[in-house]
Parts: sequence; structure tokens; C-alpha cells
Amino acid sequence: MDDYKSISLSPPTADLRNSVELQMSEKQKNSNYTAGKPIQCRAAVVRVAGEPLVIEEVSVAAPKSHEVRIKIICTSLCHSDVTFWNLKDPPGCFPRILGHEATGVIESVGDNVTEFVEGDTVIPVFLPDCAECVDCISLKSNLCTKFPFNVSPVMARDGTSRFSDSKGETLYHFLNVSSFSEYTVVDVANVTKIDPSIPPNRACLLSCGVSTGVGAAWKSAGVEAGSTVAIFGLGGIGLAVAEGARMIGAKTIIGVDINADKFEIGKRFGVTDYVNPKTCGTKSVSQVICELTDGGADYCFECVGMASLVYEAFASCRKSFQGWGKTIVVGIGKPGAQLTFSSFDVVHYGKTIAGSLFGGLKPKTDISTLLQHYLDGKLQLDKFVTHEVSFEDINKAFDLLLQGKSLRCVIWMDK
Repeated sequence: MDDYKSISLSPPTADLRNSVELQMSEKQKNSNYTAGKPIQCRAAVVRVAGEPLVIEEVSVAAPKSHEVRIKIICTSLCHSDVTFWNLKDPPGCFPRILGHEATGVIESVGDNVTEFVEGDTVIPVFLPDCAECVDCISLKSNLCTKFPFNVSPVMARDGTSRFSDSKGETLYHFLNVSSFSEYTVVDVANVTKIDPSIPPNRACLLSCGVSTGVGAAWKSAGVEAGSTVAIFGLGGIGLAVAEGARMIGAKTIIGVDINADKFEIGKRFGVTDYVNPKTCGTKSVSQVICELTDGGADYCFECVGMASLVYEAFASCRKSFQGWGKTIVVGIGKPGAQLTFSSFDVVHYGKTIAGSLFGGLKPKTDISTLLQHYLDGKLQLDKFVTHEVSFEDINKAFDLLLQGKSLRCVIWMDK
């Protein structure tokens, strides 16, 4: 499994935390010299779809109104980064700085920023949370009205980029974060303050994948103790769904994946049963799951982003008019993909289907809850980190994920 050496796979130590706190202190001092000025730093730039990232010197502009500039401590690789790295057509866009799972320290703030100060430890999050609009205030939504989510290559408020290369040409943003850079500029709506004592190589996982999966089980589906769950796709997000269901106390957690090795990995996160579509014979996956669960799983999760799997997950759900029979679509399909399912199942069987963006979580309030669960030993963040590499080896992180050898690879900017 380990063609590439990890920097450290052991739990974070006090020395690591002290080192990070010292870095934060130094960066806060240095901000007196860099605030309001462009910063020259390294970034991993993708210039052509599917080709290796190139570490270049880039210029990161000072933050404008309602923006902060963040010194990235570490970042992790999510499958969405790989998807857009390979995407030749819009919303694919090049040259671009990818990355959206990270932990960092605020180096400087722009005008009209009251929520953050220099030296704050933060997590940038792709999903905006302005904390002011009707949706952000409501407990029923996590989709900001003021800043609707989209995969924009520029800053939301003024439609321009804060990145340029050594020739002065524009480099584009990704998912409001662009963490594959030593410094990045992020809107305050996409930043969440965290406790600086939390290990950065664990906190960064909550920027996207783990939060999305755990949140999908908790908020989007509302899984209860004793219930049955089926998860289609045991990648990082699918395993995070399993982790969320395990924490709640689900009785049966069925993992569906064509990679048989994923079952042993899934057991670490509570997966109790495994279905390999390649070995089902003449039966469909939904038939197998309905037999395993005596009529269908209470909650099904599609975590791959394939329309055919959404259909199979929907067919695997229990009939119910009392809240069971929910299919939650977590995976992001190809642009323009269409979903097809039977209206009979909806009207006569009471099944429901819903999407889940960031697991239904509100970044500025729910991330702190998840971090507390980690500190309390309930959320197993450590088990998601399978590799750690230096920034210079960022392309190895891509290789590991593409080869199916990595759940989450943490990339350290200064190691």
C-alpha cells in the first residue's frame, strides 16, 4: 500500500502542536511587514487538464473588503480536486490553483472585517455562510442566499482573482479556497475560526470530505440508533458517512464497492456488511440489499456521483411513509447528468430522495461541534489520514488517490 513514505501516521504530538503555535506567533509578527502588500510565495498550479501540477512562484494580492489572507499550514487532497484537475470543459478552468481542504492562520485582513484578526487559526470552507441572510439564519438550510454556491474561478464579491504568476498573468481560484498555495485570499463568508490547539493535519479534514459524509448521516438523512444504512461508494466521503452512522448507533451499515479491499477499511468506520456488485451474480445490488435488510435499508447514500448508482440506491430503500426510505445523493455527478426513478415508488411506497451539499452542515457553527467530538474521542479523524507528504511531493498525493491507496493525504506546506 505504501509506495510513498508518510511523514507521520501517528497521532499528533505536543511537539507538533507547539511547533504550529510557534509558527502562528511568528506569522502574526511578520504580518506587520506584509499587510496591505502583495506576497510572493509558492503555489502548485495546474495549467493543462490532467497534467502534473507545477510548483511556481506566484503573487497573492492583499485582501480586499470582507476578505482575509491566510497562511496555509497544511492542506489535504479531496477527490473533487482530482475531478476538476481532469475536467477539460467548463466549469473546468486553467491555469488554476486547486485545493479546498486546509488549516491556516490569518496573515492579514481587508477592510470591513470584524469577525477575524491577524493570527486567528481558521479553516477555509468551500460553502459560503454569511450568517446574515434568511437561509444562513434558518436552521432548515445551509445554502447561503447572499452567495449562492458555484464553482467560480474568481472572488465572489468583485469577480476578480487575487493570484497572478511571475509574468503577471491571472491564475484562477477554486471552490472559494485554493489551498494549494502557501498563501491564499478567502472571503469571510468562507472562513471558520477554530481552536489553535487542534492539530492542523486533522482539522483540515473538516473543510470538506469528513464533514460532508458525517453531516449527510446526521443532518441530511437523520439516521437514528438501531437503523439500517447502505452506502454506495467507500471512498473518503462514503467512509465518513459510515463514521457518522456508527457514531449515531446504526445497527447495520452496508458498504457497496467494487474494490473488495474497501470492506476491511470500512470495518474501521463501522461497516458491518459488504456488497460487491461484481459478485452479485444474476441479482441486482438492490435485491441483495433488500434481502440483507428484510425489505430495504432505512437510509441509502450515493457517494460516487453516478446516475445509475442513485437509481440503485433508491431501489434499495425501504418502503415507508414515516421518514424511512430516504436516499441521500452526496456524490457530485457530471455536469448535465439526469436522474430517473419511478413515481410509483414515491407515491405508493413513500420513498424520498434528497441532495446533500456539505452534509447539510452550517460551516460557522457545526464544524466546531465536529471538532469537539474529535477532542472527546468520538469522531475518528485520525483513521482518515493514511499518508502525509511535503508540498514538493504534492503530485504523489494525486498518484496515491488515483491508485486507490489513500483516503486522505495531508500535504504540509513547510515540512
